[in-house]
Amino acid sequence: MTPITDILAAAAPIEGGFRAAIPPDWAQGRTTYGGLSAALALHAAMLLEPDLPPLRSAQIAFIGPLAGEVSVTATRLRRGRNAAFIQADLSSDAGLGFRATFVFMAPLASAVAHDDAPRAPIAPPVPDAKIFTGPDDFFLGNFNFHDHKDGTGPVEWLRWARLRARVGLHPMVELMAIGDALPPAALKLVDSLKAPVSSLNWQINFVTPEPATQDGWWLLHAKADRARDGYSSQRMTVWNAAGELIAEAMQGVAIFA
Repeated sequence: MTPITDILAAAAPIEGGFRAAIPPDWAQGRTTYGGLSAALALHAAMLLEPDLPPLRSAQIAFIGPLAGEVSVTATRLRRGRNAAFIQADLSSDAGLGFRATFVFMAPLASAVAHDDAPRAPIAPPVPDAKIFTGPDDFFLGNFNFHDHKDGTGPVEWLRWARLRARVGLHPMVELMAIGDALPPAALKLVDSLKAPVSSLNWQINFVTPEPATQDGWWLLHAKADRARDGYSSQRMTVWNAAGELIAEAMQGVAIFA
């Protein structure tokens, strides 16, 4: 298990960002786990503009495989009085593999105050709950999970997750790393969960500027709306341990089965 803070501490500065080595225990097939790529990209964006307002949205394209040494660079697209748009790219010897547009926005005075967000449907794990961790040679080895199967549908996951090593991480970097930790929901329709899949894109919106939870636990939910012709579209949700909605997302996934 390699903490993300160790990857960042060992990174070498380059123009516009840094160069980092992706350890094998963060691999997802022949590429790097998408949540780690997103976390590194966000870190580069915040290095570029240290006084950014809170992160509100990320639009991510998983373009190609990333492994080994990667360059992580950030570019300011626009910064106004209230919002900043920062692009971040990850490239390896194989070329551009990842691109994100992060939207940071300061709170605004507003007459609108509405909250109809759903609460988390289940409570966080109790201290003696049975948790599981993935194999050490796969990205899942960096997480603890507590599964919940009762009441979930045939194309749905509902699972508590936390990073095993999270001390020192910015809360939003932690959330980017953990928000993509579920398998694609449509994968439950395939005979083997080891069937080849590839995330194509990820749009995530944060409904709170300062996310926080207890004991590192975040409740992750994913449900596929439609899956056919090798493509699935799914909706995703993140709650904290208090049951508060933290983020809503959508993702497109290619399924090679």
